[in-house]
Amino acid sequence: MEGRAATGQDLRERALRKERKLGFFEKYLSLWVLACMGAGILLGSAFPGAARFLNSLSVAQVNIPTAIFLFFMMYPIMVQIDFSEVVEAVKTPKPVLTTLVINWAIKPFTMLFFATVFMRYIWAPFIPQDMATSYIAGMILLGIAPCTAMVLVWSYLADGFMGHTLVMVAINSLTMLVLYAPLGSFLLGASNIRVPFLTLFYTILFYVGVALVAGFITRTQLIKRKGLDWYESVFLRYTGQVSVTALLLTLVFLFMLQGHVIVERPLVILMIAIPLFIQTMFIFILGYWASKVLGLAYEDAAPTSMIGASNHFEVAIATAATLFGLGSGAALATVVGVLIEVPVMLMLVRICLCTRGWFPSKVRPGAATLAREHA
Repeated sequence: MEGRAATGQDLRERALRKERKLGFFEKYLSLWVLACMGAGILLGSAFPGAARFLNSLSVAQVNIPTAIFLFFMMYPIMVQIDFSEVVEAVKTPKPVLTTLVINWAIKPFTMLFFATVFMRYIWAPFIPQDMATSYIAGMILLGIAPCTAMVLVWSYLADGFMGHTLVMVAINSLTMLVLYAPLGSFLLGASNIRVPFLTLFYTILFYVGVALVAGFITRTQLIKRKGLDWYESVFLRYTGQVSVTALLLTLVFLFMLQGHVIVERPLVILMIAIPLFIQTMFIFILGYWASKVLGLAYEDAAPTSMIGASNHFEVAIATAATLFGLGSGAALATVVGVLIEVPVMLMLVRICLCTRGWFPSKVRPGAATLAREHA
């Protein structure tokens, strides 16, 4: 099917094939994150010298162990993307444009607003100014990184149209290469956080660009040699857990360095989580409302609202760790984003399913559910 123009029916059939159940790691990701927090804190306390040594293994501000983990977080995501479907999305531009506007014209600025209000004013009596600045930086890096990974799971669980979701995964991956650095530089500068533009650009180019090219080459070559059915049913199935495993190993490393903050000031986690939760709900409601006003079908409205609500925390963690260090408040803020992501997004999935009657239906009701049950 790759190599020729796909019809609408082709895309629907391929989308159903690409739908997947929530894996063991993804289903209990919040628990795994908590386990990694505990393991990292214990390891950091027991072997403080080891953590400092691993943190010192850096070249040009890039920590080598972290770079390896982060590449393997990104690569399995990129091999799932079929960029030929971006062309097909032009035929129904309304949901794509809605998603792009929310992700890049609204979400980064609302994240800056909520982060500033809470860290500079509401939590000011409890957080030192320099740490507040660092937390804001991490939250900004989350706000300019729309989800291009777990959103496939959220769309699947909400019976969304996976064709639209995959198109937005491809478009957001490409858009991040262009907009992440200038938006990050502008918003961080607006918060008096000075980060050289080229440093940010090279960071996103390395962590997204290299994985993107590697994923594209892998996909095209394996499909050419083995066929699309083998690629989707065998290769993708065995690479699916690599990303989450690499994420968990990175988190253990992060908490080896951040453990003392959590032990000494556990309320910091809550103070970061509250504005992140409010931002997530605000963007979801905005996307859902816009989808309703624009008359989108439910199958497009669900992923449109959830793509903006969720974050590409892999890129945010990578950028924060590179720019500010693994032990920084910015890195901690991005990790808190991981901690709340799964339970909040599962709640939003339930909201979507309970309100699907608010929207017209694009496919026969229950078709995606039946397809999963008989897969």
